Amino acid sequence: MDGDPCPAESCCAGPSACIFAKALLAQHARCELARRQAMGERDLVVCDSAVARMNCSTLAALMRERSTFALRLPRNGAPIEHAKALRLQCGGLTGLQHALQASQPEVHAMVRQAQERWGSLLDAPWGDIVPAIVAWQPRRTRRLPSS
Repeated sequence: MDGDPCPAESCCAGPSACIFAKALLAQHARCELARRQAMGERDLVVCDSAVARMNCSTLAALMRERSTFALRLPRNGAPIEHAKALRLQCGGLTGLQHALQASQPEVHAMVRQAQERWGSLLDAPWGDIVPAIVAWQPRRTRRLPSS
């Protein structure tokens, strides 16, 4: 296992948690509604818009549902490892950005644009988004040479 199990939809910050906090904390995307909040030694990302959280939650659930087979995710909605949750969020947002031909990975703006363009997130071009989820890889960390 590559980390603690964590649900793909949130990161344990309570009811105002940003759904795409992992992608935002990894600096893979931005969101005009996201606000960082320090909690002890952790940085949390919160969203004060219940409507935006619901829309993002729908998008995240669809990303998970549509890529369950490709990523070999548990089918019962069980928590998934951090690395797979990061892949879902970052890869999914990359795929959505490409499908929308958006210049910036701005979560709230892309969700609004997707709803306007396709009428529903269900009708997004998942055949283009899922391969981006599968293909997404985290940045390689450079190791410092030992002395």
